[in-house]
Amino acid sequence: MSRNVRRMSCPPEAVFRVLADGWLYPSWVVGASRMRDVDAAWPQPGAKLHHSVGVWPALLNDNTSTVSWNPPRQMVMTARGWPIGEARVTIDVKPFGDGCLVRIQEEAVSGPAKAMPRALTDVVLQWRNAETLHRLAYLAEGITRVDTASPSETR
Repeated sequence: MSRNVRRMSCPPEAVFRVLADGWLYPSWVVGASRMRDVDAAWPQPGAKLHHSVGVWPALLNDNTSTVSWNPPRQMVMTARGWPIGEARVTIDVKPFGDGCLVRIQEEAVSGPAKAMPRALTDVVLQWRNAETLHRLAYLAEGITRVDTASPSETR
């Protein structure tokens, strides 16, 4: 199982504001290229994000579903990316100083990726999820700056 941790300069609630907005998914998830639809119940368990992965013209339509939603501490999702397979993605958030620590864990649960050597998949996922957390930090920290800016700073 691949694990990455990043310190973010925002409260845990800001991270969960980003996670709760399904339309932002391709902005922070490496590999997701566009959104096709977001279930009205997102991010409640069982709700789905309908997205595409890849680069045009080689786009694959798939979805990601919520397994559990416990803001501001944890979200668990099942991310589909066929023909590669499905992965269980867990995002844990803890307060840390004046910000938070965000950990993302990902592991293949079905499909061809599950049969690949873990040492190989972990290397790829380490790189990908480091960038995913980098992008998530930009969004969550940006929300915090906008929320705390004075009216004159937002013009």
